[in-house]
Amino acid sequence: MSDFESDPHLRTGIMDHREDHSPGDEPLEDSGHWIRNANLGLGFSIILTVAAFLLAGSNLIYGPAIPVALLVLAIAQMGVHLVFFLHITTGPDNTNNVLALVFGVLVVFLIVIGSIWIMDHLHQNMQPMPMEQMMQMQQ
Repeated sequence: MSDFESDPHLRTGIMDHREDHSPGDEPLEDSGHWIRNANLGLGFSIILTVAAFLLAGSNLIYGPAIPVALLVLAIAQMGVHLVFFLHITTGPDNTNNVLALVFGVLVVFLIVIGSIWIMDHLHQNMQPMPMEQMMQMQQ
């Protein structure tokens, strides 16, 4: 067996032996590393939260654009939580975590959309009958 067949790094073209890790998922074992990354994630979360509150309560941007800006800040907040606190990465050892996250998002999406759909149909079916139709039913 040649070196090319036995070494997975040579087959994939990756010459260094590092894996894909997020900032909060570095393979160092010292406790200071984990505390530093948790504090970094906390700092980003606080900055994004304060930015959202300041943006909503001020006239820094055009009024109708505020919901879009808040949505962008919320998505950034979710990204910070996924990387720094849940340690979701693109590495091969994280496939199950990513699949579980995608399945959870799918379930929540189906429940929310299904509930809105059901409530819309209930609203349409519970509308009061027009007076002419009620008079025809009484005859």
